[in-house]
Amino acid sequence: MADQFIEVDKLRDTLRESLEKDDRRQEDISRQDVLTRIERVIQTIVFSVSEGEAPVLRLMNRCNWASVRFHESVGLVRKADVPVTTLRCDCPSSATRFALIFKLLSVIYKLVQSDSYATKRDIYYNDPQLFGSQKTLDSILDDISCMLKVPRRSLHVFATSKGFISGDLCYLEEDGTKVDCNSSSTAVLVSSNVNGIRNIVSAAKFILIVEKDATFQRLLDDAFCTRLSPCIIITGKGVPDVNSRLMVRKLWDTLHIPVFALVDADPYGIEIMCIYKYGSRSLAFEAHSLTVPSVLWLGLLPSDIQESKINSLRTRDYISCQPAWEREIEAMQRLKQKAEIQSLASIAPHFLTRVYLPNKLRYGGWI
Repeated sequence: MADQFIEVDKLRDTLRESLEKDDRRQEDISRQDVLTRIERVIQTIVFSVSEGEAPVLRLMNRCNWASVRFHESVGLVRKADVPVTTLRCDCPSSATRFALIFKLLSVIYKLVQSDSYATKRDIYYNDPQLFGSQKTLDSILDDISCMLKVPRRSLHVFATSKGFISGDLCYLEEDGTKVDCNSSSTAVLVSSNVNGIRNIVSAAKFILIVEKDATFQRLLDDAFCTRLSPCIIITGKGVPDVNSRLMVRKLWDTLHIPVFALVDADPYGIEIMCIYKYGSRSLAFEAHSLTVPSVLWLGLLPSDIQESKINSLRTRDYISCQPAWEREIEAMQRLKQKAEIQSLASIAPHFLTRVYLPNKLRYGGWI
């Protein structure tokens, strides 16, 4: 099967040519710069107090479509004139959030100053009553990152990963731990410190983003990475966490190989693919380090369902002998309906891993 990657290799060469013309990597911000930005916020508050004024914080509205614009080579990026929300310390509706932001700024300052790290979970459980919920802390951290115009990784606060990765990949964690993802039956948890990963070694021909954990496990069970070796598969188990997105971007920046997405042919699957490819509204200010605009839709395409399942039905004798049934199946091809990856299993148990994906990759069946 020496020719199974001919189309993938052609795509890789094309992507590398375009990469040379437009390389927009975001530079890391130094620890001192982060400290200086925090100090400026504090100085502004101290000045307001000294003038007898109620301190205020101005936060950019991160979750509004009016706050972002689409940049073809980057994805969703923050506009220059983003709507601002004002938090006043003397206003009952915003005083609590105002105080929580300053509490977290204090924690971040100490972490950056001492060059140490903590997870969001650690910070929350140090004082769960103060933050109320993990979701509140997560939102405040994003607000601070956006307010300071600093990537979250530069704040020395990590998120616990939920994604998994497997395939032809080895690397070193920042602490020197060697990670080997070369296992046909098990996967490795995506690193909580993707930015600290170094010495990446891989001969993979492509990276496959898998929407659902169940589909990812099916690929592992059927030794997909061995059958189509060398390759890398990764899943964020639904809507991807930041670490899964950072990992895909890290691999793209390092390996410059095609990145494909395998998602359900429904609005939710397409939205998840778009998060990897173009980013999200709430984290548009970090688009340069989180998005991979070169991601291609490998499957599941609605047209694939027509070509596989429906064509499979039409070849069966008990269908061809029923002209009325045949007409209904033909009409079915024109219907707009969602299709899940799991539906391929109804054609044959190993149809996804041994027929569908190999043929899609061999014949360039991506868009």
